[in-house]
Amino acid sequence: MEYLSHLQILWDYLCLHEEPRKADVIVGFGNFNTDIAARAAELYHQGYAPRILFSGGLGRNTKTLFPESEAQRFKRRAMECGVPEEDIILEDKSTNTRENIEFTREKLEELQLPHEHILGVHQPFMERRIFSAMGVYWPEQSFSVTCPQVTIPEYLKRAKEQGMSENASISVIVGDFQRIELYAKLGYQLPQYIPPEAWEAYHALVAMGFDTQLAK
Repeated sequence: MEYLSHLQILWDYLCLHEEPRKADVIVGFGNFNTDIAARAAELYHQGYAPRILFSGGLGRNTKTLFPESEAQRFKRRAMECGVPEEDIILEDKSTNTRENIEFTREKLEELQLPHEHILGVHQPFMERRIFSAMGVYWPEQSFSVTCPQVTIPEYLKRAKEQGMSENASISVIVGDFQRIELYAKLGYQLPQYIPPEAWEAYHALVAMGFDTQLAK
């Protein structure tokens, strides 16, 4: 499968590969993939933070897939993983990354919960985007990010099990890469260096037809 080598280049660029840090709260950012909730639960049980906040209503990739919010699905998955309900907070109105950040901040401040440091959990290929978006919408907040520890084949398999076709799943990654530069130009994210080999991989994948999630 020729596309896998190109996809691996984008994956490795978009994932920041940080070690988790102790925090006041773990924030699982909304998505279709409940592996984010399972990873948040794993970190909770390992003592990285005493509570979890799940942020997400229904966004561009989930509004046609599920009848309930991303946050509600994540809560159910985390409880299946043994997290007590009283240690889970929901923000279930946000529909995009900016709202994930802003509504999470509002929820933590409304509940007067400590958040000196936040440990975020997102898709591997969303780590760079969420980190650079935090630099615009909440720059003073101490923040680090991790992700489910999966390979690309594992991610594609899990995505298919949760209703996303392989073409759609790859197109999402390609679209998120495109947004690194595009959203920085629009002021939505901090600018990031993009190596030439990442651009080459991106254009190759677009030429192969993985273009349904590109921003117009």
